[in-house]
Amino acid sequence: MTKADIIESVYEKVGFSKKEAAEVVEMVFDTIKETLERGEKIKISGFGNFIIRDKKSRVGRNPQTGEEIEISARRVLTFRPSQVLKNALNTAAAAAAAGPQPGNVGE
Repeated sequence: MTKADIIESVYEKVGFSKKEAAEVVEMVFDTIKETLERGEKIKISGFGNFIIRDKKSRVGRNPQTGEEIEISARRVLTFRPSQVLKNALNTAAAAAAAGPQPGNVGE
């Protein structure tokens, strides 16, 4: 799913104009981005947590040459899904794996 798909979904479900839907989606993404840039955690109930972690510099190895190189310190973004989201994903996966049930043909 792309940002354009999200905008289209908001447009269809909420009834905003496409321009208004695009503005709302952009504002939400901008707010998330600005919060993460400040190093703050984002917790969305029923969805999950976005967390910024600081990684220290370390020595790595080039797999082709075996040469040691320094990997610089950096910040990384991690996402931890909520239990609600995990359950929803696993329920959907189980239903898809089960396939069509006998007696449900044509419903």
